[in-house]
Amino acid sequence: MALSRRLATTLGTVTATALVAVSALPATVAAAPADAARDAASWLAGEFTDGSLPGPFGGQDWGLTVDGLIALSATGVSAPVRQAATAQVAAHVRAYNSYDDWGIEGFTDGGATAKLLYAASAAGADPTAFGGYDLRAETLSLLAGPDAGTHRGRITSRTTADSGPDASNTFDQSFAVLGLARSGDLPQDAVDFLTRQQCAAGGFRLYPDTADGPSPSCDAQPDATLDVDSTAMAVQALLAAAAHGVDGAADAARKGADWLVGRQRDDGSFGGSGPTTGANSNSTGLAGQALAAAGRDAEADRATRALTALQVTAANGGKAAGDAGAIAYDADGLAAATDSGITDTGRDQWRRATAQALLGLAGVPLDRIGLDLPPTSPAPTTTATASPTASPTTSPTTSPTTSPTPSAPPTGSPDPTATGESPSPTGSPTVAPAATTGPGTPPAPPALGGLPTTGAAITGYVLVALLLIGGGTLLLVLGRRRRSA
Repeated sequence: MALSRRLATTLGTVTATALVAVSALPATVAAAPADAARDAASWLAGEFTDGSLPGPFGGQDWGLTVDGLIALSATGVSAPVRQAATAQVAAHVRAYNSYDDWGIEGFTDGGATAKLLYAASAAGADPTAFGGYDLRAETLSLLAGPDAGTHRGRITSRTTADSGPDASNTFDQSFAVLGLARSGDLPQDAVDFLTRQQCAAGGFRLYPDTADGPSPSCDAQPDATLDVDSTAMAVQALLAAAAHGVDGAADAARKGADWLVGRQRDDGSFGGSGPTTGANSNSTGLAGQALAAAGRDAEADRATRALTALQVTAANGGKAAGDAGAIAYDADGLAAATDSGITDTGRDQWRRATAQALLGLAGVPLDRIGLDLPPTSPAPTTTATASPTASPTTSPTTSPTTSPTPSAPPTGSPDPTATGESPSPTGSPTVAPAATTGPGTPPAPPALGGLPTTGAAITGYVLVALLLIGGGTLLLVLGRRRRSA
């Protein structure tokens, strides 16, 4: 009986200590990023009107709408809004990737076409019959051919005398690689051109061209500006290429991820380049997503915490509490909204910032959006609601994520270095798609979906639970023995 008392005392002490340990653990750490992403997605879905998002001057902004569709597809939230947005984007392909609406015929924006190819795949639509267009075939036709030299494989725009020069960049190239990888064979030339935009340091430049004309490679440009956003996009595109077995793609992605780690700030945030150098949620969202895709979980988690620090909640929102879930571009934007609410002039910036920040919060790589939806869990259902019409914004511009939609008829002469009318497919060797991403359409997302649970590991909870169960069982046995004695 003395032994029983000692065991009971010891187990009681251990049990009490375990209970204290359980109470000391943060109960919501693991679910916080998922909750933040769901709230952000629900807020963004509420900004859609009839399947589209407005631009800073009112009217439909198809580039922003595509961004919003990709973000919602990453979370699996608000199926009715996603379906309406997919239908609207499909119905307005030429409004986004051409200047037809401005009366300038014959121009096709290569970057916008590649982004549409990717977005259609991510949204679960058929990119070869999207709004009556075969986006895969059109993207392939816009890849520069062998006569382009070091720019072979570059996604280009089909320009005219009235459209101005081709301005395709590393964002556009990354979308081309991602879209082609998801819809069929991936041309080696497209990947090779992307890797030439990487400098020896590991980062990628945004523009392949200089004031003197096309630059053969990043290292060949002495004053090349390496860009966090472009690097984040390129890393994810190269990871998709690596999954297709493209030689060198995995090493280039690793170097890019290493460079991103070196650019992360003490609070986990990132800044871009040029006017977006300061810490902002756009760059942090893209970089965090890329780090998660590259398996840099600790750094990705730090980026997630930086994003949630910029999110409006009912508790911290002040006059912006009615917009809980929205994510500010930067700390100044959050402070201003807390004091004055999200104004009509600033709402456009919040839509753009939230769309890109969501990519980091959801943590689904670009090449897996729509394929690897998070495990199903209860999530709010959001239907499209009208949002205030935005007037011209004076907020800082966000980092470039889309090919521009003209706000006035473009002017200028064609770039003499452009690849010319309707470049033919490269004809270069292609890499067969990986087993998980064959040609055709990825499975459509379910009506509702949850988000991945990230943050603190649950191992400690499991061990404590097992200890409590085991201790309780032993106490029960000892008690029965004492009664029988």
